[in-house]
Amino acid sequence: MSTLEEAAETAVVQCLGVEPGETCVVVTDDKRERIGEALYAAASDVTDDATILRYPPGDQHGAEPPAPVAAAMRESDVFLAPTTKSLSHTRARSRANEAGARGATLPGITEDVFTTGLDADYTLIRRHCADVLSQVGDADEIRVTTPAGTDITFEPGARDWLQDTGIVHEAGEFSNLPAGEVFVSPETANGTYVVDGTMMPHGKLDEGQELTFEVEDGYVTHISDDDVREQVEAAEEEVGKAARNLAELGIGTNVAVTDLVGSVLLDEKAAGTVHIAIGDDAGIGGDTDAPLHLDGIIENPTVYADGEAITLPNGER
Repeated sequence: MSTLEEAAETAVVQCLGVEPGETCVVVTDDKRERIGEALYAAASDVTDDATILRYPPGDQHGAEPPAPVAAAMRESDVFLAPTTKSLSHTRARSRANEAGARGATLPGITEDVFTTGLDADYTLIRRHCADVLSQVGDADEIRVTTPAGTDITFEPGARDWLQDTGIVHEAGEFSNLPAGEVFVSPETANGTYVVDGTMMPHGKLDEGQELTFEVEDGYVTHISDDDVREQVEAAEEEVGKAARNLAELGIGTNVAVTDLVGSVLLDEKAAGTVHIAIGDDAGIGGDTDAPLHLDGIIENPTVYADGEAITLPNGER
């Protein structure tokens, strides 16, 4: 495990490739100040034009940050966002990328996850992403099954598979950190998925604990868990059916993540796992705006691309 300072240097130098003279904005909140300050210090070692902005934690993953924060992200060359609530699926993030800023969000990051997840070889992770993408990228249908009862079929349609490699060196590029996944916002999906790994608000599920979701025509119609269902119903009051959108299918490629720790940010990247999300997908190639994006991590999946089982990276958990 690296130190806070070493992890910050990996993020700034290896992952984001910050260069002298570039504007680099670190966006953080009151609960992630130490990580934000470490990233700001690492950025300041490279460029004289580093800035740090701090604001109160958001109410929900996917909630928009204050307007001045969004403006700073949009006007920067590089942004890093270690925050309690995710900025990944916000208009602030997507508009910053559209304006040419490259950046990384670190949603829900903790110091342990930061120092563990950034102690990785991102060149290797990028190769695993390319391998998975080559197997699923042209498929008309993706099916996922598990011993726990998952059996769900996705149709990507015209939407592109994306890679989260952790290497963000070109204008407009974006990644989560820690990174390592290949993902798509499918046009539709049908079936059942059973989360047996990690999902907020529970964190890592207890042995034998399973959360079951039924999906019809791209929308989640049944949620077995009261706490998750309450989050979705609260969003449904605000945006209607969009809150139940089946937003994402992701495949983890980070072979350095050998154990699930209860952090969605890290656990969804674990090699050999799949994650499925409900809610917003406008930031990842879909067309649904919703004030939430709830990922559930699924262990021991078999993934089929047009009926053929693909080879998943092995994290040896």
